[in-house]
Amino acid sequence: MTNETLNIWTHLLPFWFFAWRFVTALYMTDIKNDSYSWPMLVYMCTSCVYPLVSSCAHTFSSMSKNARHICYFLDYGAVNLFSLGSAIAYSAYTFPDALMCTTFHDYYVALAVLNTILSTGLSCYSRFLEIQKPRLCKVIRVLAFAYPYTWDSLPIFYRLFLFPGDSAQNEATSYHQKHMIMTLLASFLYSAHLPERLAPGRFDYIGHSHQLFHVCVILATHMQMEAILLDKTLRKEWLLATSKPFSFSQIAGAILLCIIFSLSNIIYFSAALYRIPKPELHKKET
Repeated sequence: MTNETLNIWTHLLPFWFFAWRFVTALYMTDIKNDSYSWPMLVYMCTSCVYPLVSSCAHTFSSMSKNARHICYFLDYGAVNLFSLGSAIAYSAYTFPDALMCTTFHDYYVALAVLNTILSTGLSCYSRFLEIQKPRLCKVIRVLAFAYPYTWDSLPIFYRLFLFPGDSAQNEATSYHQKHMIMTLLASFLYSAHLPERLAPGRFDYIGHSHQLFHVCVILATHMQMEAILLDKTLRKEWLLATSKPFSFSQIAGAILLCIIFSLSNIIYFSAALYRIPKPELHKKET
């Protein structure tokens, strides 16, 4: 039992749940002919990847100092891949009526790809600042994940708080609201280090902020998935009448660009670890 034990399980068990939902969706979908469902399948696949990689990162990060950093480089890349999967699903199913077929909608996924590449680079770079500039490290890392989330969520913000169209007013709205609340709570816990900062030593194994952060992130993903599936079903007729489904080349191109450039970032920063004196990179993760 260590401070990482529940970090491992709070993402490993949800991975199996999301994998079951993904396999079920694959079984029930005519993958070859139902292009309308492709964004949903991509999103569900990425929702399996990030908890699995996170669980592996928390499991193997204690092998060595450099292994720890490389594990979390991969974790950051997986989170950003999920961010792109969310953007693809949002673009396909959740955009409000007023933003469909606009310039913003046309370039939404392309800029989401760019965001994932920049976010992976920034979050990896932040680990090199842990000793000399810990506050700047934390700020950069939080911003690296906050701005892709903000970009991805702009259609949801518009839909919830501005001028939702008729087809966007459905049962999915409450799930979008719950998803947003859980995400904000997760961000707060990650940044504030509560409750362990109030009672040092009492939450080393159970109940510290990173475990609560994991739980909130998983609950947020579950709410998001329910919202996307509801939008996909309830808005299908209207969406097919007003916009074209994503082509295979569009989806594959976006995912491949994200993977190639994110892995390039990870390889570059991993190689940089071996050019820096070891004491400069040794610090317990907070």
